[in-house]
Amino acid sequence: MHDAYEPVPILEKLPLQIDCLAAWEDWLLVGTKPGHLLLYRIKNNAGTNRFESVIVKVYNNIHVHDLLTFQQITVVSKARGATLFACHLQQSPSGEAQLRMCVAVKKKLQLYYWKDREFHELQGDFAAPDIPKSMAWCQNSICVGFKRDYYLIRMDGRGSIKELFPTGKQLEPWWPPGGVCTQKYALNWTDIPIAMEHQSPYIIAVLPRYVEIRTFEPRLLVQSVELQRPRFITSAGPNIVYVASNHFVWRLVPVSIASQIRQLLQDKQFELALQLANMKDDVEGDKRQQIHHIQNLYAFNLFCQKRFDDSMQVFAKLGTDPTHVIGLYPDLLPADYRKQLHYPNPLPSLSGAELEKAHLALIDYLTQKRSHLVKQLNDSEPSTPSPLMEGTPTIKSRKKLLQIIDTTLLKCYLHVHGVPCVILLSLSRPTCPLC
Repeated sequence: MHDAYEPVPILEKLPLQIDCLAAWEDWLLVGTKPGHLLLYRIKNNAGTNRFESVIVKVYNNIHVHDLLTFQQITVVSKARGATLFACHLQQSPSGEAQLRMCVAVKKKLQLYYWKDREFHELQGDFAAPDIPKSMAWCQNSICVGFKRDYYLIRMDGRGSIKELFPTGKQLEPWWPPGGVCTQKYALNWTDIPIAMEHQSPYIIAVLPRYVEIRTFEPRLLVQSVELQRPRFITSAGPNIVYVASNHFVWRLVPVSIASQIRQLLQDKQFELALQLANMKDDVEGDKRQQIHHIQNLYAFNLFCQKRFDDSMQVFAKLGTDPTHVIGLYPDLLPADYRKQLHYPNPLPSLSGAELEKAHLALIDYLTQKRSHLVKQLNDSEPSTPSPLMEGTPTIKSRKKLLQIIDTTLLKCYLHVHGVPCVILLSLSRPTCPLC
């Protein structure tokens, strides 16, 4: 695991119990159990969080306010007694955007659309199987979470309902034929999540005792942040996440990407390091160089894990100097030249069936590189091979590279196929320019 976020206190020992949370840009909205709506503007100067609050009393209904002046625009009178709502910006076939809202009032779902600074009824109410605990729009349907089940309710005028999967201690979701799973494997949390947010590449979940941070690809537990009974989480945009308990609010401040990458490289988590490197706001040339370096480390690590085919495929895509790849193997390069090559870590010891498997992967890789180099022989500006490790010398002559590849292929064939191949391959009389 590594540190992806640092929790910073924003509100401490709030006298009113927090009942819900929302945020946008520099603003944080805190809804309280007595019915107050607290508005905070969060300012961050030199690592210090400063905030001011405007408190507005609201009732248990749907109120629409202006974001700039906080002046009330309208009230949805029919939604009195509402406990939950979800909004969705729907794109019509003509390209016009329409704001839709679903409101839960006891066991009923009400649908509205926004026009002329008012919410209007879209269609009749839907009867729900139970009191909704959570809601989210999914295209033209609403995913509704109840106490024991999740349902998908289609907004097609009929309100057709499909049961998705039960809740409880069953951590692996089950999908019936009507549901579509976007990930092949489910995320397994340490405990049952209360609420979640997505901040690429992380999924942040509020669990009963702490906040857990994981990734889909690769499937990793990244970090566990201990907080006092967290219950709510909300995002105000990229890299702005708030978590709240009944009387506390924290902001999860991202650790710098550079620091995260350093930690991940130490832990050999190259796939996640690559995702973060692609997200960095660096000069393009520096960014490409770092990504290329991480990819080489990843390919080298695959080789050390004895995933030879995977390793060779990555090296082939990177355009790494073939002599640096050949140097991963024992007794294929002259000792003097081999001493000039440097690698991130000690090389694995290979023998027997493992060495034969490694040679077969190298044969495929070198055959592909040879074909590529032959096509480049007459190019005026051919691509230049890159080093596996910065500062290591490379072979720039295509003819020399071809001779080295031919010599190495012969040695590999002799190792894999043995004496019968000597008669056939000796006819080519390859010579190595490094010998």
